[in-house]
Formats: sequence, C-alpha cells, structure tokens
Amino acid sequence: MDQIENITSKTEVIVKWLSTSGLEYGIKLLGAIIVLIIGLWAIKFFTKRVLVLMDKTDVNSALKSFIKNMLNVALKLILVVIVLGMVGVQMTIFIAMLTAASLAIAMAFNGTMSNFAGGIMILFFKPFKIGDYIDAQGHSGTVKEIQIFVTVLTTPDNKTILLPNGALTNGAMINFSTQTLRRVDWVYGIGYGDDYDVAKEMLMGFIVDDNRILNEPAEPFVAMEALADSSVNIVVRVWVNPADYWGVFFDMNEKFYKNAGKHNINIPFPQMEVHINNTK
Repeated sequence: MDQIENITSKTEVIVKWLSTSGLEYGIKLLGAIIVLIIGLWAIKFFTKRVLVLMDKTDVNSALKSFIKNMLNVALKLILVVIVLGMVGVQMTIFIAMLTAASLAIAMAFNGTMSNFAGGIMILFFKPFKIGDYIDAQGHSGTVKEIQIFVTVLTTPDNKTILLPNGALTNGAMINFSTQTLRRVDWVYGIGYGDDYDVAKEMLMGFIVDDNRILNEPAEPFVAMEALADSSVNIVVRVWVNPADYWGVFFDMNEKFYKNAGKHNINIPFPQMEVHINNTK
C-alpha cells in the first residue's frame, strides 16, 4: 500500500512539473530547435552570398576557401551560444573557458599565427602571384603555390623551397616578374695598357649582333666604370625581355672570353708583387 502511495506521489510531482516548468522548458527547447534550423539555413545562404561577392572581386581561390570556412565556423559558434542560452544553459563559464583556451592556443602557436596573418596579407594584397620569379629570405625561385602558412618556390635546378609567409611579409623581397623588361648588367675588366676603344667596339659589336637586345627603354650603354687596382673596368648595360635575361647574360660572357685575345685584350686577374730584400 505504501509503495502504491509512493508511486502516486511521484506521478503527481512529475505531472505537476510537466504542467508548469516542463511545459515552459519544452517551449524553450522547441524555440531553440527552430532557431537552430533557421540559423543553419541562414549561415549557409550567407556564406554562399559571400562567395559570390568574392568571385566578382577576383579574390584568390585559397583565400576564398579560407574565408568561407572561417566565416562558417564563427557563425556556427555564435549560433550554438545563442541556442544554448535559449534553453537556459549558463554561458558565462563557457565563454570564459573558450576565451582562456583561445588565448592559450594563440600563445602556443605564436609563430604559426604570424605566418597565418602573412598568408592572408599575401593573398589579399598580391605582392606576387603563382608563376612569378622572386628573391626573398636568401632564396630565389618561381612561385608554385601560395598557401595560408607558407609559399612554395621551385628553383631553377628543380628544388622545392617552403618560405614562411610571416617572414615574407616582414622582410625584403624582389619580384622579377612584375616588369615587362629587365636590364642586364656586366662589368668587364681589361688590362692597363690595352686599347679601351677596341674593347668598347668589340662589346658594341656583340650587342648589335644579338637581336634579343632591345633599344627601348634605353639604348645599350658601354662606358669606363673605374680604374681598379688591377684592371680597367668597363660597364655594359642592355635591356631585354625577362625570358631572354639569362641567355643574353651567359652568351655575352662567353663571347667576351673567346674574343678578347683576338683583339689583343687581356683579361686581368688580381696579382701581388712581392719584393724580397735580402740584407745581412
């Protein structure tokens, strides 16, 4: 009998809770579910619209994917916080824990975050693009891929170099592909006593015979640069298309070496005279 009364009492408590607090909680839960469904749909719609806008502004594909994912995660986190708050979950402790965790992660990945920020800047401001030949951080190569954390270069001898984006954005960099023309510079040394006019005429002949050398934006330039310790230095400057740079550079060196002797031009090298004074 006592057991039946106990069950009846518990049933009455449950019914009373369902008719008061339970009904109120159920309404809150239903509202939270509706908000969750609508919120997820709105986030999906919003991220799609952002992608469409980025397509119109020609944003880098890697940056588009990153922005989409970050926006999606951030909006869903906000939605979860709102939904949990609707069902009565105290969010103060949760937000404090999330803030502390975020701070700890940021401190642990300090260098990584620097590279991440550098990647965003590179993808947004575009100081170089895939296919450009650059020199940075003591390395030179063709840009093969621009990732969020690193930039991948391929060297002329087919090596792969990974450059951290943080260092790329904070240091000096040379982009050889932004201009439509490049200037090739040489300095050739001839011996003291050699005929400077003959050497200059020989070099101008090499220039005239090479149809890769351009007359714009400036005519080829040959002049005496300096009277050095062991040579008379002649500077040569010409303009070429970027694709012809190394071919012209190496060919001119070869022509000068092979033809200097034919024109009685000596190629000097550093020398030192030693005088021995033998005294007793």
